[in-house]
Amino acid sequence: MSILIYAESSEGKLKKAALELASYAKKVADSMGTNVTAVTVNTTDNSELAKYGVSKVLKVNNDQLNNFNAKAYADVIKQAAEKEASKIIVLASTTDSKYLSPLVAVNLNAGFASNVVALPESTTPFQVKRTAFTNKAFNITEITTDVKVIGLAKNSFGLAEDSVSLTEEDFNPALNDGDFGVKVENVEKVTGQVTIADAEIVVSAGRGMKGPENWGMIEELASVLGAATACSKPVSDIGWRPHSEHVGQTGKPVASNLYIAIGISGAIQHIAGINASKVKVVVNTDPEAPFFKVADYGIVGDAFEVVPQLIEKLKAFKANNA
Repeated sequence: MSILIYAESSEGKLKKAALELASYAKKVADSMGTNVTAVTVNTTDNSELAKYGVSKVLKVNNDQLNNFNAKAYADVIKQAAEKEASKIIVLASTTDSKYLSPLVAVNLNAGFASNVVALPESTTPFQVKRTAFTNKAFNITEITTDVKVIGLAKNSFGLAEDSVSLTEEDFNPALNDGDFGVKVENVEKVTGQVTIADAEIVVSAGRGMKGPENWGMIEELASVLGAATACSKPVSDIGWRPHSEHVGQTGKPVASNLYIAIGISGAIQHIAGINASKVKVVVNTDPEAPFFKVADYGIVGDAFEVVPQLIEKLKAFKANNA
């Protein structure tokens, strides 16, 4: 009766979120005297999962699953959970898994707790800590169903190495035409840069940049930090930056370890979408900008003066600590 995780991958490579799930599930498994099983889909190498506590991998290799399909993937996880008699299934809070988790819960007649940020408060009864009200508060949720589905909030637990020996097993769940009612016609992916979904650091900018021609310094700062670039809603709406970079409550949610906001005043919808980030740094000329009220660090100043100096200092620091 192992704990089951769905270890997400992209183009055959495991995502960081998969390793965080493994780390979390191993701690829960240890407290309950069991182990961790992962189900993977079309991955090329699962060995890294063993480093974070996964002792068994159910490998699914199926060309029909090359593109994410929530219904089909939910069916795969359901069958894996039934095969392993798993009572606890842990999923990530990535874009894909947010679609997937409710379907898995329905398939298994399970209770589902999203946005979980810590190890269970108790396993008997089963209680978990979750964020609420767009990350402004926490609540303790008790799951009373026999099978339980947990959605682990991004970057809430981190990576914890706990190496075990790994067994891999080919797994061929039965899928039918009903699982593929939605057809993927085309997938466009950003390449050659850090994506917002996977980034631990995000550099975001707003209308204070005055125009798309000034985004070079934002991209350079992101490059120095190994960060993803992002923008506010008005910036994407007027076409300065692609909509894929729009973060906030109405865009992509961000739960990075470091979020740098440059020239963004801090509308409530934007703050709600990035509030789960651990450290927030704001650069703005207006000392009354709402963002300063939620920032951990703030710089009142002109981005066109502050950012180049910040880039210069970071480059010098990296050169001296290489």
